[in-house]
Amino acid sequence: MEKKIVLIDGHSILNRAFYGLPDLTNSEGLHTNAVLGFLNIMFKILDEEKPEYLTVAFDVNKPTFRHEMFQEYKGTRKSMPEELREQVPIMKEVLRAMGVNIVEKPGFEADDVLGTIAKTCEKDGYEVSLVSGDRDLLQLATDKIKIRIPKTKMSGTEVENYNTADVIEKYSVTPKQFIDLKGLMGDTSDNIPGVPGIGEKTATKIITKYDSIENAFEHVEEITPNKAREALKNHYDLAVLSKTLATIKTDCDIDFHISHAEIKNLTNEEAFVYFKKLEFKNLISRFQVDVSHNEGVEKSFKIITDLLEAENVFNKLLSKTSNQPLVVGLQLIRENSTILGISLTFGEKDIYFIKVEGLISAAYLQDKVKSIIDYNCIIATNNLKSQLDFMLANEKDQVADLGIGAYLLNPLKSTYHYDDIARDFLNLIVPNETELFGKMSLEKAMEDCPEEFKNFCCYQGYVNYLSYDKLMKALEDTNMEQLFREIEMPLVYTLFDMEQRGIGVNEGELKDYSERLGAKIEQLEKEIYQLADEKFNISSPKQLGVILFEKLRLPFGKKTKTGYSTSADILEKLVSEHPIVSFILEYRQLTKLKSTYADGLTAFICEDKRIHGKFHQTITATGRISSTDPNLQNIPIRMELGREIRKAFIPKDGYIFVDADYSQIELRVLAHMSGDEKLIAAYKEAQDIHRITASQVFHTPLEEVTSLQRSNAKAVNFGIVYGISSFGLGQDLNISRKEAESYINKYFETYPSVKNFLDELVTQGKKDGYVTTIFGRRRPIPELTSSNFMQRSFGERVAMNSPIQGTAADIIKIAMIRVNRKLKELNYRSRLILQIHDELLIETQEEEKEQVMAILKEEMQNAAALSIPLEVDVNIGTNWYEAK
Repeated sequence: MEKKIVLIDGHSILNRAFYGLPDLTNSEGLHTNAVLGFLNIMFKILDEEKPEYLTVAFDVNKPTFRHEMFQEYKGTRKSMPEELREQVPIMKEVLRAMGVNIVEKPGFEADDVLGTIAKTCEKDGYEVSLVSGDRDLLQLATDKIKIRIPKTKMSGTEVENYNTADVIEKYSVTPKQFIDLKGLMGDTSDNIPGVPGIGEKTATKIITKYDSIENAFEHVEEITPNKAREALKNHYDLAVLSKTLATIKTDCDIDFHISHAEIKNLTNEEAFVYFKKLEFKNLISRFQVDVSHNEGVEKSFKIITDLLEAENVFNKLLSKTSNQPLVVGLQLIRENSTILGISLTFGEKDIYFIKVEGLISAAYLQDKVKSIIDYNCIIATNNLKSQLDFMLANEKDQVADLGIGAYLLNPLKSTYHYDDIARDFLNLIVPNETELFGKMSLEKAMEDCPEEFKNFCCYQGYVNYLSYDKLMKALEDTNMEQLFREIEMPLVYTLFDMEQRGIGVNEGELKDYSERLGAKIEQLEKEIYQLADEKFNISSPKQLGVILFEKLRLPFGKKTKTGYSTSADILEKLVSEHPIVSFILEYRQLTKLKSTYADGLTAFICEDKRIHGKFHQTITATGRISSTDPNLQNIPIRMELGREIRKAFIPKDGYIFVDADYSQIELRVLAHMSGDEKLIAAYKEAQDIHRITASQVFHTPLEEVTSLQRSNAKAVNFGIVYGISSFGLGQDLNISRKEAESYINKYFETYPSVKNFLDELVTQGKKDGYVTTIFGRRRPIPELTSSNFMQRSFGERVAMNSPIQGTAADIIKIAMIRVNRKLKELNYRSRLILQIHDELLIETQEEEKEQVMAILKEEMQNAAALSIPLEVDVNIGTNWYEAK
């Protein structure tokens, strides 16, 4: 069997990957999407081809012979975006770390280098796969040289393959004739001019008949149509020049030997370090991490299974005395409800995993951990909320959740695990769970991979111990230590309490609600079928697209490879075009309500007939709390039928719900932060802010403002908070972009300080790379420096919105903490159970109703000292629907 070599056009594939994947940055702010896309393509090709040899060729940043000869054409290539340019040296570093052969030849382009190597290898009897996004390389296709053209998408990589027969089938010309074809028709992507007036169809006809440009010119009087004949007559020199530009050299003088390209260990230790640094977690699984990156440390890892040894460890810890509190790295190791042990570190050589085994019980460890906390140690841990049922710490104890600290320092990351913290704060590469034992369960890994399991456990306590000082120093340096200690850490305990309490559910009401939805959905189906005059799968975008854009001939049809787009924004545009569209939009809302909530919530009801959802602090970039299992924050409440699901949420016997909701908190924050006198005055006078804005913007006396004007002003008010564009506002209000722009301009004329404030936020974001809330929370905005207009525009909206939304999130967190504390301090039976955006829900003992309502008002209104009052609406009910 013949041996195989894969050749990759480095810049071409990087370019494809850059534009095929959304912008990505690692924690150091390096752009990484092109490198990630390149590696995904490379590994896909290698997995399919299984070659023995691999070489990547790059262009050299120096004029090539073709640049010099045809400066007018090749010299006009679009400059490389800076975000892509910075990834080229990173790509080369990664490839070199993997041991991949890189070839660069000054004076020649990469495709010339690749053409030379491909032909040399073919001659020497090798099979060649040449990977590039440049179709010029199709001229190199033979039975032994396969040209592979990848397309990078979010869904994965697709690859077109061309040997000689494939080129003929696709383009009706041979690979050799393909050069002449390009010479006639040109190629705008590669600045090959071609002959004006001759397109692909005509060029193909000419070359298949006459074989070459030169031969075609000899028979130019025979060429049809007349337009093509005259074009070739008048521009023959340009055709020959274009052919020369398109011709790839296959005889470059380069230093290449097949032995240089031999594939050895691509996933070696040096490459592993790069992949970790670039945060390519999905590719890490390719590494067989049997190497130790911290062998000296791992020699200090100890597993304790004997009770006497465990006692000695705890005694050693508790005997340590110092003027400074002792930092203890602590992490509970559990799988679901099964406690496997604790990871404990209190010195460079004191790194232990104390396992639940024999006389060492979970209760014993829990008692020992409590004694460590009571000893006034600083407990450095990660994901504290998931451990509080075991750790039994309280707000006053010196416990630091390092994952939350890391989140504050960079809220754009997706994970804050121990290996992330080691990399970001210790410059240390440590293997994570997947790298150590794949998808194996912890209990199975403990049995089958004891050494890897020990390392997994010990690294956690060790990283917590070692990173505490550095992470806290970083919080101090960024002025977020107070935010961490006074808001985020106390919030952990509040969220834990809420998760433990849960919320009651009436399963009968939920079932009735599901049936009502089902009946309404069935009715909508009949109406849609009647308007379409046929039955079809309404949930199928493909079938729906055919109905809307082919049968009913509605406008705005965007056809893709899989059919017409029927996304929400497309359908919203069509509402006024045909009555079927509003029915389809309602159908979608109701089917989602039924599947996700009416039916889906049943899976989350526990034995106590309550739902114990999860609340998360480290998900959103703005600081808002998110919820999962289930996500109660996404219940659609704008439509009445959506709101009715709240009837299924009920308090326990003898209790009612008290619901408190901030009134227009983000607009009030905007008024305070901007210092706009008119906006502040309107709130201080407790006036209808939307009516006032309508009066000012539309120059209408306050008493004559119509409901439509007020509604439009409301959209403008809230749109300004979210940095809305005239295009977005126009879509929301179904008005022209020009009219929407007029509304926004009039708003800024009315509230000039708001405009100045928002502009200053964008300026600050560009200067500092981040914006901040009143409480010092930072929101990095790398998009502001993007060369892409859409990315920059997004960054500007983020810069305007994040300080406002983030401050509102901080205020609701402070209110939650205070309300939860107050109810516990007073030994009330009433308890905080839910937070939904700007709303708090208290399961209230009926006799405590008045006191709870007073506590909510006091604590929520006084959560922050703004220049205008925070207003809170409080309601009561026997279910969540009534209370809201």
